[in-house]
Amino acid sequence: MSAEPDGPEDRLRRFATIWSRAVFPVTSTSLTRPEFEEQLLPLARRLSEALRARTFEAAEGRSVGAALVAAHCTDPEALSRALDCVDAYLVLYCGEDGPKEALRTRSARLQHAMAAGYAEALRERTLAEQQAISQAALTARSAVAEALHDSEARFRAVFEGAAIGIGIADLEGNILQCNGALLRMFGGSEQTMRGRKVTEWTHAEDAPQVWRLYEELVRGEREHYHVEKAFYRPDGTALWTNLTVSLLRDADGAPQYQLALMEDTTERRLLNLRLRYEATHDALTGLPNRTLFFERLEKALAAGEGQRFGLCYLDLDGFKTINDSLGHAAGDRLLVEVADRLQSCATAPGEMVARLGGDEFVALTTGPDTERKVDELAGRIMNALVTPVSIDGRDLTVRGSVGVVEGPAGERGAAEVLRSADITMYRAKSAGGNRFELADPEADARAITRNGLTTALPAALDRGEFFIEYQPLVHLGDGSVRGAEALVRWLHPQHGVLGPDRFIPLAEHTGLIVPLGRWVLEQSVRQARSWQERNSDAGPLRVNVNLSPCQLTHPGLVQDTVDILEREGLDAQALCLEVTESALIGADDDLLKPLRRLAEMGVDIALDDFGTGYSNLANLRRLPVSILKLDRSFTRGMQQFPADPVDLKIVEGIVSLAHSLDLAVTVEGVETGAQAEQLRILGCDTAQGWYYARPGPPERLHELALVDAVG
Repeated sequence: MSAEPDGPEDRLRRFATIWSRAVFPVTSTSLTRPEFEEQLLPLARRLSEALRARTFEAAEGRSVGAALVAAHCTDPEALSRALDCVDAYLVLYCGEDGPKEALRTRSARLQHAMAAGYAEALRERTLAEQQAISQAALTARSAVAEALHDSEARFRAVFEGAAIGIGIADLEGNILQCNGALLRMFGGSEQTMRGRKVTEWTHAEDAPQVWRLYEELVRGEREHYHVEKAFYRPDGTALWTNLTVSLLRDADGAPQYQLALMEDTTERRLLNLRLRYEATHDALTGLPNRTLFFERLEKALAAGEGQRFGLCYLDLDGFKTINDSLGHAAGDRLLVEVADRLQSCATAPGEMVARLGGDEFVALTTGPDTERKVDELAGRIMNALVTPVSIDGRDLTVRGSVGVVEGPAGERGAAEVLRSADITMYRAKSAGGNRFELADPEADARAITRNGLTTALPAALDRGEFFIEYQPLVHLGDGSVRGAEALVRWLHPQHGVLGPDRFIPLAEHTGLIVPLGRWVLEQSVRQARSWQERNSDAGPLRVNVNLSPCQLTHPGLVQDTVDILEREGLDAQALCLEVTESALIGADDDLLKPLRRLAEMGVDIALDDFGTGYSNLANLRRLPVSILKLDRSFTRGMQQFPADPVDLKIVEGIVSLAHSLDLAVTVEGVETGAQAEQLRILGCDTAQGWYYARPGPPERLHELALVDAVG
C-alpha cells in the first residue's frame, strides 16, 4: 500500500484524482481523464479553502456546482458521484488540522451549496435549451421548404442530446414524443410513455395549484408555468422534478402542443432531507434538538381555541459529577440511555421528547386535556429514571429535577414558556431534586425580578443609585447616642427603595459585594468624620459597617480600610466592622488574620447576629472581637410582661460571659420601653431599634429626642 501524500498540495491533488476518476465516466467531454483532472484541480482547491475558511461562504460551493455544469458534467449520475466524493474525501484530504466534527458539518453545507449551484446552472442551461427548442419548433413551422430539413435536424439534435427530460404532448394530453433523458428518468420504454396521458400523472404530494396551472395553459390562458412536482415511476418509487411546461402555438397563434422540460431533483431532495434531519436532530441521542423542538412548541402555542399544551423540562441531578469521575464517554452513554427511556414515555399522539443540550431534556404534550396528561407524563418520566443505569459494570443512580408548565394555547410565546419551565425546574432542584414542580406565576415573577436585579447591579453602582441610612446606637445607661450602624439601600428606577435583603445576597453571588462594600465603607467613614467636625465638643461617634463573607476573604480588605481611614482622617477607634457569627464558624487562622490586623489597629470588630448559629462560646477566646451583637430573636420574648424567663436567663448568661471576656454587648430590635429597661437591668451596654429611631439620613442622628425615650 502506498504512503499517504506528504504536503497539502499532494493531498489536494490526490483528492482531485479521486474526484476525476469518479465523475469522468459519466461526463460528456472530449478531454482525457488526466486533462479532466487538471480541470477539476482548481475546483478542489476552492472547496479546500472554503472548508477551512474562518467563515462559511455558500457562494464558493455554488460556484463549484455551476462549474461542474460548465465542464459538461450534466449526466444525472455526475452530481451524485461528485457529492459522494466530497462527502467521503474532502475532510480526509483537506481538513487535517481542524476539528473533525465542525469540518464534517462545513463539508455537508458545502455539498448543499454545490447542489444548489449545480441546479441553478443546469436550470439556466435548461431554459436556454428550451428557448432554442421553442425557436427551432417555430422555425420548423414557418421556414421555407428548403430550410425545413435543416431546422428539424437541429431540433432533433437538441431534443435527443439534452441532459434533461423533454416531452411533447397535444392539448388533449396525449404524449407524442419523449427524449432519451426522460425515458431514463422514468425507467420505461417509449411505447409505455406514449401510451399514457398527462392527466394520469398525478401524485399524492401534488401542490393544489399544479393542475389549475395546467388547465390554464391548455386553454391558452398562460404561456408557461414552473412547479416542483413528483411522479410515480413504474416500480412505485418517487421521481421528484423541477417541471417547466410551455405552450407551443401554430403559425396563426393558436395553441397546438405542450412542451414539458423535467429536471430530476430526486438526489438533491434526498440530500436536503438528510441535511434537514441533521440540522434538527441531536447527533448523540437521535432525539429532536432545540431547533425542531421550538418549531413544534411554537406550532402548539399557535393552535386554535380550546387547545392546550403541557411541557416537562428535565435536568439531571449530579450529571457533572458523573462526567468528572467516569469521563465524558460514560456521560454520553448515560445520556443515550436516558434519551431512550424518555422517548418511551412520550409515545401518545401529540407528544414528543427533545434534547436541548447537555443534560437538559424536554417533553411536550398537546391537545385539549393536557392538564391531566402533563402530570401523568411527568410521573412517567420520574418513574423511568428510577432504575439504575449500568455503565462499565457500575450501576449509576439517575435522578432528575423537572419543571412542569401547562396552559392554553395562544397566551404565551415559546421563549416565555421555556423560561417558566426553566425557573420551575431550578425550584425543584433547590428543593432537593429528584422531583417535579408545577409552574407558579408568582414564583416566576420573583425569579425574573431577582435576575433583573442581578443584571442591573453593576450599572446601579456606576450610576450612584445606592445610598446609606443610619440607625443610632444608644447607650442603655444614660441614653446617649454612641454611634450608628450604616445600612445601604438601593433606589431602583422601577422598584423604588430596596432593602439590603433584596440585593446583598445577589451582590455576594456575583462578586459585586466587594466594590459595593468598599463604597459603603468609604461613605460611612466620611460621614463619621463629618459628625466629628460638627460635634467637636461631644465624644467621637462610632460608625458600624457590615462586612460580608466575600469581603472577609478579599486580599485587599486591610489595605482598603487603612487607605480610607487615612484619606478621610478618621481615627480607627471610630470604626466598627460587623461580621456575622455564621461567617466565622470554623474559621481558620488565615481567615482571622485580616480581622486581627484591623483589631490591632484599633478598629472594633463586632460579632453580629450572635446566638443564631451553632454558637461555640469557647471560640470567643480566639476571635478578635470586642463587641457581641445579640440577635433580635432574644428581644421578642421581652415584648410582653412578664418577659419569658428562659430568654432572660440566656441573655443574662451571655452578658455575664461577654463582660468576663471584656466584650461589650449590643442588642438589636428594641421596639418598646419595657424591652429597653429589661435589657438595661440585664447589663447590656448599647441597643438599637425602632423604639429609638428608624434608619434615616445622617442629619437626623443628633436631632433625635433619645433622652426621653430611655427615661
